[in-house]
Amino acid sequence: MTRLMKPLDSNEQTSNGVRLLRVAGDRSRRRFRRGVYLLPSIFTLGNMFCGYACVAYAMRGEYETAAPLVAFALVLDMLDGRIARLTGTASAFGVQFDSLADVISFGVAPAILAFNWGLSSLGRLGWAAGFLFVTAGAMRLARFNIQTQADKRYFVGMPIPAAAGVPAMTVYFFPEGLTQYYYAIPALAVVIAPALLMVSTIKYRSFKDIDLQTRRSYKVLLGLAAVLVAIATHPKATLLVIAYAYLLSGPIEMLVSRLRRRGGSPPARVVDDEALAGETDH
Repeated sequence: MTRLMKPLDSNEQTSNGVRLLRVAGDRSRRRFRRGVYLLPSIFTLGNMFCGYACVAYAMRGEYETAAPLVAFALVLDMLDGRIARLTGTASAFGVQFDSLADVISFGVAPAILAFNWGLSSLGRLGWAAGFLFVTAGAMRLARFNIQTQADKRYFVGMPIPAAAGVPAMTVYFFPEGLTQYYYAIPALAVVIAPALLMVSTIKYRSFKDIDLQTRRSYKVLLGLAAVLVAIATHPKATLLVIAYAYLLSGPIEMLVSRLRRRGGSPPARVVDDEALAGETDH
């Protein structure tokens, strides 16, 4: 005897339809979530590509093309971490992937760029200085990844993207290259100074405490607009000044703080500022 199917009433049909809609909605949300997780990694991949391209152009002697790629990598490095935090997609994989990309773009790439540009005439001394820069950058990233957050206003040691900007922007400003060793000897400081500052305990401002919701936000926006105009009109000189100004800002602020202490003024409150692992400003 065949079993007769009882027709569903309107309430049962409605509940089944709601369940189907929920299942479809859950699936679409999971697909969207996977896409959002992929988005920060795409920016990290672009960062790594800029570092690789910088090495390729530097080996061909096209320094004026290679050097700005470090600046492009820096912009992408800033974006990937911020997008991950805004979308709530920060992950342990993203942290490690970002650090490995930074070793290439801000460690290996500027070292090879500086070596081919001017340090190669020094022979072993030149490539040893480049290796020192790569080692200091890797140590800076490793130390950053194991630090705990205390004060976001400062970094301990010079961040590796800013350190990479010093040799890169120097090459961008003087793309002709150095062929004589007596010109290359002073150029050693271009890689050695930022390398030592990366592994130092000198504090550098992170500018993460800037609040664009205050009444003074228009001044910040005007300042940023002025910097963009300067970069657009005089890119080489402006980027060089920014790179070296940030390089000197840490030692100058430390010196001023010590002079205030000797003068009897209370020191500015600076908490050990170990930045949170997973952010991109290393």
